[in-house]
Amino acid sequence: MTKRAIHSDAAPAALGPYAQALRAGNTLYLSGQIGLDPATGELKEGFDAQLEQVFENLKAVAEAGGASLDDAVKFTVFLTDLAHFGAVNEKMAAVLTPPYAARAAVQVAALPKGAVVELDAILVLPDAA
Repeated sequence: MTKRAIHSDAAPAALGPYAQALRAGNTLYLSGQIGLDPATGELKEGFDAQLEQVFENLKAVAEAGGASLDDAVKFTVFLTDLAHFGAVNEKMAAVLTPPYAARAAVQVAALPKGAVVELDAILVLPDAA
């Protein structure tokens, strides 16, 4: 099995020594995304705008890897305030189709750049991808 780094200019560049995603066989591992606007490098203002940008960033990286977010089998949600848990549920129901992926959600003390939400994902692609 080989592994290959995946990159999309439509998502923010990695903030450190890691890939936006890594494909290993038919599995695509998406690194965590925060609400950074890839065009400006600036963090979006407010929870809703950051959450929207997180999904746009994840979608761009998934597509660069030949997948879609509907190929996700696992998401991890990192929140600085679990009071936003309901909003995350609503957004995920709006942008994903059943069957939904497995998921974990945790509250954290802080996220990079002062973000309030971060998500990562594991996607499994069909053999033909």
